[in-house]
Amino acid sequence: MPSHIHSVTKVHRIACIPGDGIGVDITEAAIRVLSTLSNTLSGFEFDFTTFDWSSKHYLERGWYMPPDGLEQLKKFDAIYFGAVGWPNVPDHISLWGLILPIRKSLNQYVNVRPTRVLQGTTSPLSSCATNPTDLDWMIIRENSEGEYSGQGGTSHEDSPNAIATEVSIFTRVGIERIMRFAFETARSRPRKKLTMVTKSNAQRHGMVLWDKVFYEVAKEYEDVETDKMLVDAMTVRMVLQPKSLDTIVATNLHADILSDLAAALSGSIGIAPSSNLDPTRKNPSMFEPIHGSAPDIAGEGIANPVGAFWSAAEMVRWVGEQKAADGLMKAVENVTARGVKTKDLGGNEDTKGVTNAVCAEIETLFKAT
Repeated sequence: MPSHIHSVTKVHRIACIPGDGIGVDITEAAIRVLSTLSNTLSGFEFDFTTFDWSSKHYLERGWYMPPDGLEQLKKFDAIYFGAVGWPNVPDHISLWGLILPIRKSLNQYVNVRPTRVLQGTTSPLSSCATNPTDLDWMIIRENSEGEYSGQGGTSHEDSPNAIATEVSIFTRVGIERIMRFAFETARSRPRKKLTMVTKSNAQRHGMVLWDKVFYEVAKEYEDVETDKMLVDAMTVRMVLQPKSLDTIVATNLHADILSDLAAALSGSIGIAPSSNLDPTRKNPSMFEPIHGSAPDIAGEGIANPVGAFWSAAEMVRWVGEQKAADGLMKAVENVTARGVKTKDLGGNEDTKGVTNAVCAEIETLFKAT
């Protein structure tokens, strides 16, 4: 027998889709940070494959993903996504040509958007009586149905009598699975509190079913405190009573809007992460910052990479590297706490400067391991 046993290094295969604009910058920054993380810690490494499915190439060839694009992605353990969208491509084409088909075809029916005020950052709420440290939310977004189901159509197009319909789809299966995920998330957090967002007073069919299924599932989670909010009133509560909220579950459209408000309240949309999850793990899940491609600052090297790093940390956690994920977030917060921030957070650093600082902090944190 050999006198020593070699440690096994686990390889996580990651598909990277930088996309457009600052998506390219922040994806490059995330790969650098993740590589530093795996080089500093032992036991795992990342194998990155980049797919250049951008709007620029769409204009050249007429497609974002090739016909076998989804099959290619299924071979990976996770997907890291930058951003998609460019002024000379209509938004509905870029979204439905790239990110929405990935979410739907890979059964990523849960979108998770954590929100809190990071060390060294300032919330707009700090100017009022509310303590910004009270803002610590987990927003669970239904990611496959609602207004984003793609059902509907246009009649008499390009005429004075044009008619467009957008059909919101709500199914018992779709609602029940997101509610169970939300309850399990709420149960796993210290406060065990779940707020359900609805608009069933005006949307009297799909959202009435949404409410009904919520209360049915709630009977199985008696240890979780629940309440209900109409989406318009929810915006007020998020601003004036952030401490009253913890885990939040909302529809595809409502959570999309509310999570942007949450990001702004936490300091900047540039720090907000998201995870598109297939909880069955039969398909790879996808991780992305919630900000867009920001054409106005694309290529200037000033984009905030914190949302990219936080999204990367969630990806690291999803593939089973809990210690590395916690360490990455600690490194990010140590850096922001020292004032190393981009302009949107009141700092004067650029993308590269923040990235360098986080990489150095990772090496400092883990040099003894």
